[in-house]
Amino acid sequence: MDLYLPIAEMSVNALVIVALGLGVGFLSGMFGVGGGFLTTPLLIFYGIPPAIAVASSATQVTGASVSGALNHYRAGGVDVKMGLVMVGGGLVGAAAGSLLFQRLQTIGQVDVVIGLTYVALLGTIGLLMLKESLAALRRLRSGAPAPRPTRRHHPLVAVLPWRMRFPRSGLYISPLAPFLIGALVGVLTVIMGVGGGFILVPAMLYLLGMAAATVVGTSLFQIVFVTAVTTLLHAVQSQTVDIVLAALLLVGGVVGAQLGARMAQRLAPERLRLALALLVLAVALRLLVGLTLTPSDLYSIETALA
Repeated sequence: MDLYLPIAEMSVNALVIVALGLGVGFLSGMFGVGGGFLTTPLLIFYGIPPAIAVASSATQVTGASVSGALNHYRAGGVDVKMGLVMVGGGLVGAAAGSLLFQRLQTIGQVDVVIGLTYVALLGTIGLLMLKESLAALRRLRSGAPAPRPTRRHHPLVAVLPWRMRFPRSGLYISPLAPFLIGALVGVLTVIMGVGGGFILVPAMLYLLGMAAATVVGTSLFQIVFVTAVTTLLHAVQSQTVDIVLAALLLVGGVVGAQLGARMAQRLAPERLRLALALLVLAVALRLLVGLTLTPSDLYSIETALA
């Protein structure tokens, strides 16, 4: 069933897009991560222009994160004070990222920058995850005990001024650290169309030293607000949000997340992390190939509107 996307100005098979959202939602539910970093590359592979894939993915991430954030809030798993500081940083980062996105569109380099950013970020994260998952599997086979987790913020965070207490997370640190982390994620949200949970969660655990019970909920709290503002910025400034595309992705993503969560209960977490690492590396490799191979059509003709 073909459906016309008004912003992308192309027809797509609606069932394929829903199936893509279903697959990403399944992986998100199974691995416990947001699917934005997979949705955008897969849309690009399908033929959606990168700028529209980024903006529409951010829209889908907003809708998909609301229910998760509400569930964690009801369970007491959200540090609202910490979340508001990170939201403040995220809004500043989103505004800066939007200006950068517009500039890249003006000079015609937005597609290349999106691709290179994904290759660098996914490649790095994939390699780190692969290293950690292989080490966990080796410990599992040898019967060695897992290292005890530590909760201590990074020394660079400890030297920052103007400390304040975050009772829900059990921290006494400078708000500058979570603000800067939020700002970085805000920029990446605009440029890449991701929620940023795959950066926020490790940063809150290993840089800020937050309690694990509040990390995921606080991350989702920040993601909801920053991706909503990012969607608004893309819609008003770059006009690249295709709501039809986002709605199709959201329909599949909601169902897929439930199925993935059930599947995750049947598999060992070490093997899940290994599978996710290989998937992330495969996506990064595919993007790298697309950026380096000579296209079959070297030239295209575009009509500029007066």
